[in-house]
Amino acid sequence: MESAVSAHLADGSTLTHPWGGTSSITDLGGDVHWIDFGGPSGAPPIVLVHGLGGSHLNWVRVAPALAARTRVYALDLAGFGLTSARGRHTGVDANAALLNRFLDTVVGEPAVLFGNSMGGMVSAMSTHASPESVAGLVLVDPALPLPVQLPDLTVAAQFALYSMPYVGERVLGFGRRKMSDRQLAAQMTRLCFADPTRADPAVLDAGAALTAIRRNEPTQDAEFLQAARSLLTTLARPASYRKTLREITTPTLLIHGDRDRLVPVEAARAAAAAHPHWTTIILGDTGHTPQLEIPDEFSRHALAWLDRTGLIARG
Repeated sequence: MESAVSAHLADGSTLTHPWGGTSSITDLGGDVHWIDFGGPSGAPPIVLVHGLGGSHLNWVRVAPALAARTRVYALDLAGFGLTSARGRHTGVDANAALLNRFLDTVVGEPAVLFGNSMGGMVSAMSTHASPESVAGLVLVDPALPLPVQLPDLTVAAQFALYSMPYVGERVLGFGRRKMSDRQLAAQMTRLCFADPTRADPAVLDAGAALTAIRRNEPTQDAEFLQAARSLLTTLARPASYRKTLREITTPTLLIHGDRDRLVPVEAARAAAAAHPHWTTIILGDTGHTPQLEIPDEFSRHALAWLDRTGLIARG
């Protein structure tokens, strides 16, 4: 039976058209939706990996600047965007394996992974599992073990509800029934931006259109919660995750907003201290998704690091 998402796969390019994206589907043990933003060859391509509840749209404000220098792809992980899980697991380990298959099958050469939030964790796991497939790693406000401090109470309460069987499902279903597609897109912006007035109306429109496509997807809440609970479990018992990060030798850039409510900046500073070989940039007055909130500054820092490391030729 065709899902609500798979029935609208052609809308992938429509959603990203203002930013130059072309939509494709590849069977990687199930259909995976991805966007090709184009770009020149001759340097490692970039693969953009979204976070929990996100999609390829999380990268549209920086993809054109990156694609001016090298080939750029963005994929929807299983259970998100226009990639229905269709029985596949949506946890971080499963999506890391999916990302590795994407690198092998679609990209076909070592790439630079840009991972935001949960996508940062997934990208780190993918790099650790298949270092020969990853030329560089850019962690953008990645999911990290929290230092000993009180988290943002609203965020902590929300994720506590997600972790509870039955309750999490009811909370998500209630929110979707109560709010319009545009309100749901704006709610995510309020959570992830330090200053929601920086949101691009065109991105909000595209987010609302994607929400409308996904609204009648019958398994979306279960897929989201499976991913959220997997993420929380990994962070609650962080020894293995810390070991994974320690064992990565790939050149790594950590970019983090100092007003991130979801992953406090203290977690990024602790990770930077534990990995002095990383390059770390703390962005002032910025939230959890700097690539959407301050795209020009984000692109400038990311491209400068790629230049310094020799991963792309100097422009």
